[in-house]
Amino acid sequence: MYSYFIPSEFVRSIFHITPEMLKEKGVKAIITDLDNTLVEWDRPNATPKLIEWFTSMKAAGIQVTIVSNNNELRVKSFADPLEIPFISRARKPLGKAFKQALNKMAIKREEVVVIGDQLLTDVFGGNRQKLHTILVIPVAKSDGFVTKFNRMVERRIFNYLDKKGQVTWEEEV
Repeated sequence: MYSYFIPSEFVRSIFHITPEMLKEKGVKAIITDLDNTLVEWDRPNATPKLIEWFTSMKAAGIQVTIVSNNNELRVKSFADPLEIPFISRARKPLGKAFKQALNKMAIKREEVVVIGDQLLTDVFGGNRQKLHTILVIPVAKSDGFVTKFNRMVERRIFNYLDKKGQVTWEEEV
């Protein structure tokens, strides 16, 4: 059961994920979380650096779809100016939104990565769908109410995995 909570990879931030790195792995698409993965949960718009990251992915032919548990207004107002498709109220870790994103992008499971900052939603949900998962350090140190609860549970999971010798990056998370 705990294996579902182990990401395929860990990186400090999405900016450590390059088109070249993804292309080497045969990746053609990204399913990414929004809040505390791309920007702080309370930041309404993309930063110039993030816009540059999206542009580099698009230029490399890598599709991006935002899959967020947040409401449509929040996700739409962030994604529409960037012309990035999205799925809001995703109910991660349930599989429906991941499957919808795969269908929207017309992509095979082997050609996509899931990027997120939470074990309980992004990694668990992506792993259950047999997708390659990449865990990033949350952009903000603060969280919304539900996420605070998730972080407490995550700490227990990290501690368990650490005791079993399955976490090699705990000092960074």
